[in-house]
Amino acid sequence: MKYGFIGCGNMGGALAKALSKKTVDFAVSDRSGKAIALAAELACGYGSPQEIAGSCERIFLGVKPQMMAGVLENLKSILAEKKPLLITMAAGLTMERIDALAGGGFPIIRIMPNTPVSVGSGLVLYCANELVCQEELDSFLEDMAWAGRFDRIEERLFDAAGTVTGCGPAYVYMFIEAMADGAVACGVPRAQAMEYAAATLAGAAQMVLASGGHPGALKDAVCSPGGSTIAGVKALEDHAFRSAVMNCVIAAYQRNQELGK
Repeated sequence: MKYGFIGCGNMGGALAKALSKKTVDFAVSDRSGKAIALAAELACGYGSPQEIAGSCERIFLGVKPQMMAGVLENLKSILAEKKPLLITMAAGLTMERIDALAGGGFPIIRIMPNTPVSVGSGLVLYCANELVCQEELDSFLEDMAWAGRFDRIEERLFDAAGTVTGCGPAYVYMFIEAMADGAVACGVPRAQAMEYAAATLAGAAQMVLASGGHPGALKDAVCSPGGSTIAGVKALEDHAFRSAVMNCVIAAYQRNQELGK
């Protein structure tokens, strides 16, 4: 098959769903067998990690960073026969490290996706080593186009940028939930509160992207003198809102660096 997934957790499963929108053959695998249900849902193949390693041209490595060494050690002899393209999404692990763990001499694409790829609205950071030719990279990007936006950055920035793109959806979900809870506390029905919070966040984000305006200036445009919005902004600042968000990104970055050691 063209693609195979070794490990298919939340992120691997999201990428598999995105790939299923393209007419390509692919298969999934995991250690627990949970991916069997995913294979049935996506009408794709299922096999053991050994079968994936031996039969697929391009392999997504969807295992946790701390498990990568053990997984690749068990597959090293199989991978050495075909030298497939390896696509890693492991936080903290460089392409050089992945190559060494796999046995050396592999074309490698490193990606940092986020879970919105499963609905076609993801942001995926990527880079590639010198063994990946432009034709192969273009083909990969075409196959994954449904997932969302892809942006190429230097690998040295992965650990930092990934704390925004890869980890960021979790922070956004917390903010949506909190806004909805506040609305419910004020009497808005739960379903409507959740929809309003999510739609408002999506619209505000689109304004930043479409206008190119600074978020501070866009915020100021909503805050009328003595109005309700500035009262809410003050309440957030009373609780060090921006400092808390900055600290959560820095904490995630530091954890990324730890995972790479």
